[in-house]
Amino acid sequence: MIDLRDRGLRWKAARLLPLAATPVLLAASTFPGEYRVPLVYWLLAVVACVVFAFGDRWPLPMSLTLSALAAAMFVIPAWGPSELVPYLGGLALVEAVMRGGRRAAVLASAAWALAWVAGHWGGHAPTFWRGATFVAAAAYVGLPLLLGLYLRGQRELTASLRARASQAQATARAEERAALARELHDMVAHHMSSIVLRVKVARQVLGGTDARVAQVLDDVGETASGALTDIRRLLAGLRDPALGAVPLLDAQVVHAEIEAAVERVRRGGYTVHADIDARLEGLDAIARLTLLRLVQESLTNVIKHAERGAPVWITVARTGTGVRLRVRSRGGGGTGTGGHGLIGMGERVTLAGGVLEAGPQEGEWLVEADLPADSGNTHAPGNVRAADNAHAPGNVPAADNARAPGTVLAASNVLPQGNVSARGNVSAQGNVSAQGNVSAPNSVLAPDRVPALDGVPVPGSGRGAGGGRDAGMPDDGTGSRARSSGAGAVSGWVAR
Repeated sequence: MIDLRDRGLRWKAARLLPLAATPVLLAASTFPGEYRVPLVYWLLAVVACVVFAFGDRWPLPMSLTLSALAAAMFVIPAWGPSELVPYLGGLALVEAVMRGGRRAAVLASAAWALAWVAGHWGGHAPTFWRGATFVAAAAYVGLPLLLGLYLRGQRELTASLRARASQAQATARAEERAALARELHDMVAHHMSSIVLRVKVARQVLGGTDARVAQVLDDVGETASGALTDIRRLLAGLRDPALGAVPLLDAQVVHAEIEAAVERVRRGGYTVHADIDARLEGLDAIARLTLLRLVQESLTNVIKHAERGAPVWITVARTGTGVRLRVRSRGGGGTGTGGHGLIGMGERVTLAGGVLEAGPQEGEWLVEADLPADSGNTHAPGNVRAADNAHAPGNVPAADNARAPGTVLAASNVLPQGNVSARGNVSAQGNVSAQGNVSAPNSVLAPDRVPALDGVPVPGSGRGAGGGRDAGMPDDGTGSRARSSGAGAVSGWVAR
């Protein structure tokens, strides 16, 4: 069944009305003798109705055709209601102006004006009417023209309001996704990172005592790491809907898109020196998409802020753990607004588990990012690199898994605050506190040293830059106390 509640169907049905009404008008205007409608007028009228009924896909040709038919019908003597049929050309003019552009409006108006003047200037028109032909033509052409312009303005206004409403809805959804991603990150990913870290600590502390314990801890660690990977991918999908299509972004596509972005900047008048490593197969989908978006955003900032013709250097190179992007330009800084510029780039890098540096350097603007090959294996957000790897006084960072002689390492919940990370290391955002103390028998903690886990130096031993206070931890026998600083907290300790 045809549903006439549809606006398009209602309009198509309305266009068929002249085709149904014209035979009635012609029959009502036909009488024997002098008052009759010629056969040629009947034929022209039927053709005009068919063109009007089915010519809506081509408004300008339809209007020109009806104007020509009207010019012919105007000069044929007719009587009564049949004289209304040629004015279908006026309705066609309204539609041509409403749906077409300026050129269509001018052509359709000119054709209808010529048809009306030609039909009423000679033929059977009364002599007294000929002097006012042009005045009447202005009215018969001007009214459809104004009506068409008004309807076109209403159509454009409606389309603009719909687009604005759609954009507002999309923005609201994006904000909801971003808020949800932040909540999940702060509430779930935070604790999952802590679990992964503590399991690794327990593996180092207890792994040598029993092979079965080591196996269980390894299984727990792998499960937690997998869960954290799934959470990270979920967060990435919430923050960037384009990640729903990441399986389609293979290495060749990403490389081609990067080359295309570079070429667009070159066509814009900039001198781009590009060194793009094509070996992107080892990167996962999120890392590849993040790399592509970083390149596009960096080059967009160059176009926005750098002078035309300024040199730009872009390097994409594989490293041992992932890929490094370096974009250097003279005056291509970001705007720093949310969702764009530096903040948007930082959010993308955070979700991919990488490290981003951006800012002025020696009169130029530098954007440098390191992305891991597998974003799921990096369990900490890392959008800001710690400056100069600074450590609090008294902290001696240990080499990977290094321990002081005779000690059993328990470096649980010792994490920096504020997204400080290093490539290849395990860190977490915020202070991760242990639920109780981790202790091991026969262990001796090295004085004034907090061992590091997987190469992560632990800031927080000694007086930190944030004006730390005594953390209330027991004396280790050397007169030293572990202190908390503004950058991190040591909340677990090892008893001798």
